[in-house]
Amino acid sequence: MSTRHRVFVSYHHALDEGYKRLFEQRFGNTFGAIVPGSVQVGDINPYLSTDTIRQKIRDEYLRDTSVTVVLIGAETWQRKHVDWEIGSSIRHTQFNSRSGLLGIILPSYPRPAFSMYNSYTIPPRLHDNIECGFASIHPWSDDAATVQGWIHAAYERRSRVNPDNSRDSFGRNRTGAAWTD
Repeated sequence: MSTRHRVFVSYHHALDEGYKRLFEQRFGNTFGAIVPGSVQVGDINPYLSTDTIRQKIRDEYLRDTSVTVVLIGAETWQRKHVDWEIGSSIRHTQFNSRSGLLGIILPSYPRPAFSMYNSYTIPPRLHDNIECGFASIHPWSDDAATVQGWIHAAYERRSRVNPDNSRDSFGRNRTGAAWTD
């Protein structure tokens, strides 16, 4: 089995675009493909049902991807599109099987130590899937082999561990210093 996978990158567009471009430049050839097409404001009618929105994201934006990488900056957890992309990527549909999932903590993420993070300042749906063993989280690395290993491990977990997609989808972007249940 090849360790090259089609990767979808989910991130906070306004704050972390530079890291997304850096990620694509450094690792795009290593993974085989980084799929463009993140969901933008206005792309999907917000009045559709949650299930319809998730299916549209999975079938139209995440088509044929095998792993979703969430780049986690200071406010990534607040973004409804990140929540929708995570929820859609781990959902099995008629046309696409679920994707593997992992988070990468960006250097811009506020934390007391390089390998630490606050569970309530990462996307809640990602947190749920780290807790159940479906997803993993890692600090930023410049080493392509290391990142490729994380992506391949996420790909392999997608068929061994059931994801947790039970959280209600964000209806809007969130605010505040951290999320709560």
